[in-house]
Amino acid sequence: MTFGARCATPRAMHSKPSSREGGHPALEGVALLLPILLGLSASAALAVDYARSSPVFCAEGGGCEAVKHTPLAMPMGVPLPVLGLVGFGLLALIAMLRGSSPRALHCVVALFGATAGLGLIAVQTVMGQYCVYCMTVDMSACVAAAVAVWRVRGEWDLGGPTALRSAITASFVASPAAVLAFGFAAKVHLPPLIAEELARAPKGQATVVEFVDFECPFCRDEYDDLAPMLASEKDRVRVVRKLVPLTRIHPHALEAARAACCADLLGKGDAMAEALFHAPVEDLTPDGCQKIASALGLDPASYAACLADPKTEERMALDRKVFDRAAAKGDGLPLLWIGERKIMGLREASELRRALDEAIAKAGS
Repeated sequence: MTFGARCATPRAMHSKPSSREGGHPALEGVALLLPILLGLSASAALAVDYARSSPVFCAEGGGCEAVKHTPLAMPMGVPLPVLGLVGFGLLALIAMLRGSSPRALHCVVALFGATAGLGLIAVQTVMGQYCVYCMTVDMSACVAAAVAVWRVRGEWDLGGPTALRSAITASFVASPAAVLAFGFAAKVHLPPLIAEELARAPKGQATVVEFVDFECPFCRDEYDDLAPMLASEKDRVRVVRKLVPLTRIHPHALEAARAACCADLLGKGDAMAEALFHAPVEDLTPDGCQKIASALGLDPASYAACLADPKTEERMALDRKVFDRAAAKGDGLPLLWIGERKIMGLREASELRRALDEAIAKAGS
């Protein structure tokens, strides 16, 4: 409250620009400029990772990914990093202005940004997930606010000749611009085995690679959202299903995976997957899967032979190997690639739809 009152005093609003001597102009200049440059650059890095199908700056599956998928990441439909760029850009503009009124405005805007930054730090603390770039932005906002208060109380402005001030202004533009240019020009990193699957797609078709456990409740929920989308785009999407039964926590997952593998070899892979995802978990037993296979019209002898064939186990082992090589540390199920976009964990149907539309558009271009 003391800071706010100091920002709004009539003397501060109407006094002439400061021309005091002494002080520490170099220290003041660095303190004024550094948090703004850091905030702009980190906001630009986050803006890239919010827009790209795979992160360029943040680590896969880390705190950045967790924060990105909270409701706070898109206030009013605007990506939070864009608001960060706008906010720090406004601070940069005000920081270059001289006089009591710009100093007071600088203080008000910076304190507002610090309040938002502290709130976002609190959210990350509650989540137990920390995004390095988010923390850089939030801490920069807090430091910028402290400097703005110091500037008002000391009645000082950024000094130096016009050429120096012009160079500083240029740095405020060049720093985030360089980060954005690098980020959007960087190639998407894909695990080699995923890249191979995407390369096998016929021309004009997008590829969806999904890793599934038919007993996994989150995989089941994701299937309910994704399956209708894939059905509506069946001529433009190629689906590759990898079987990853998590046998330590899902006792029926292995039998369901065997049934799916054999049904796929016998030409009923998609129908079996749908039946297994919708069957009660307690029915994913050998007898239960046999009944599903019979209902789908699979030849009993061929189905039984497939279940006993060592090649069935080999195929599931290969799928697990692909998962182990493609997944980042900490990845679990559900996990899928829609085109080049990696989607880990259960997501909103709208996000799946956007990713599918982007993949189809890219495949058709």
